[in-house]
Amino acid sequence: SVLYPRTRNGDQARGHLEKAWLISQQIPQFEDVKFEAASLLSELYCQENSVDTAKPLLRKAIQISQQTPYWHCRLLFQLAQLHTLEKDLVSACDLLGVGAEYARVVGSEYTRALFLLSKGMLLLMERKLQEVHPLLTLCGQIVENWQGNPIQKESLRVFFLVLQVTHYLDAGQVKSVKPCLKQLQQCIQTISTLHDDEILPSNPADLFHWLPKEHMCVLVYLVTVMHSMQAGYLEKAQKYTDKALMQLEKLKMLDCSPILSSFQVILLEHIIMCRLVTGHKATALQEISQVCQLCQQSPRLFSNHAAQLHTLLGLYCISVNCMDNAEAQFTTALRLTTHQELWAFIVTNLASVYIREGNRHQELYSLLERINPDHNFPVSSHCLRAAAFYIRGLFSFFQGRYNEAKRFLRETLKMSNAEDLNRLTACSLVLLGHIFYVLGNHRESNNMVVPAMQLASKIPDMSVQLWSSALLRDLNKACGNAMDAHEAAQMHQNFSQQLLQDHIEACSLPEHNLITWTDGPPPVQFQAQNGPTTSLASLL
Repeated sequence: SVLYPRTRNGDQARGHLEKAWLISQQIPQFEDVKFEAASLLSELYCQENSVDTAKPLLRKAIQISQQTPYWHCRLLFQLAQLHTLEKDLVSACDLLGVGAEYARVVGSEYTRALFLLSKGMLLLMERKLQEVHPLLTLCGQIVENWQGNPIQKESLRVFFLVLQVTHYLDAGQVKSVKPCLKQLQQCIQTISTLHDDEILPSNPADLFHWLPKEHMCVLVYLVTVMHSMQAGYLEKAQKYTDKALMQLEKLKMLDCSPILSSFQVILLEHIIMCRLVTGHKATALQEISQVCQLCQQSPRLFSNHAAQLHTLLGLYCISVNCMDNAEAQFTTALRLTTHQELWAFIVTNLASVYIREGNRHQELYSLLERINPDHNFPVSSHCLRAAAFYIRGLFSFFQGRYNEAKRFLRETLKMSNAEDLNRLTACSLVLLGHIFYVLGNHRESNNMVVPAMQLASKIPDMSVQLWSSALLRDLNKACGNAMDAHEAAQMHQNFSQQLLQDHIEACSLPEHNLITWTDGPPPVQFQAQNGPTTSLASLL
């Protein structure tokens, strides 16, 4: 245990631990040494990629530890974790179920809740929603009824609420999640006021905790950022990202836990999307490069986030009008992901690329068929289904089928209003306004464009502001309102200048070369750019 974590003498450490495990099994009443050896040895095997040696070792240790509640539970958690890392979630869920039943038998409702909540988390990852709902209901009852250490109770509640909040967000239900999110935020405030009591639980099976208090704080910031980004409160998302990243920097000085890097990557992924919307492409690109660097340090982090990284690059390419690169990035991301919601998100964005290119009808029809919001939509996400209606509306608009476009966009509006999806609402309103303008219905167009502009300013969404100001300029000109037309033209000019400057800055960065990376691990070095290589005309 000294050699393994602190030196590179893996062979020596393994030799000592194998002997300790062998000898300790022959000594009665020597449980702590025996199971500590088994636990450390299996960790060492995993680090050496000998997972198939670690599994039988852990199974044997689990089998002979039934009279030692602490070690039996700890080894069950360890083997479940190993299966999870191998993406064998079925075996992991089975083990967590065994652990929950064992904890119930030895009278530890607290650890039973930990096992069940962990199982609930894996079922959510597997999208087994029919099994998740009764399980979470049971967890809620156990957590509320358990009378024990206040910090342990509140941390169970945080675990439970984090699962509920992420479940709602996965389903794109930004409005419905608000009561749960508020409870979660109150819960973490309560935890931060409680002092850690050093009184050890009387039941050895209770000697576990889910996450350190500081990690829980970062996690609550993280789910708040996820909510703010989906709802279109981008300044709020920025505020909480800054707080979380500051806290992470402090924690990483003292703690090298891999979960902190995962938190950091997920935070950056969300704030990058916010930056692209608010018109800060150069900053977004530098943050994409930061995610690349974090992924270079950990192969597991890279394999878990490669698809998201290529998706972000695809979104960046759209924002700087590099459509061929956007297509290549999205195609790479589709190849790398098995996650249904991410797949639907990528396909929706790839469809928008084909619509802009205007000459990819065959591929476009094939994509639109796979994300048909009227029929067999592939995921349960409210937000993604609303976006699929918007994409259909956009396509119909480009084809001049205005009545059909209006039908699709009204569906988007109905869905986005129901769940406060502000960005989709703003995009749908401005496109409807454009359709009414083309049809010569200026009054109706104005009724759409004015609220679109107000909402886009609140988000703030730079592209929708640019689009709305151009429409307001043309509308007011057509209606003979010279003053209003001049004001709108001035606004449009300002937005154009800001976007243009940001575009030039982003395309001049050496990191801009990332748009050509579609294979293997992220590149380490970037060549300096001579300046933007893309046309700005269609951007403005």
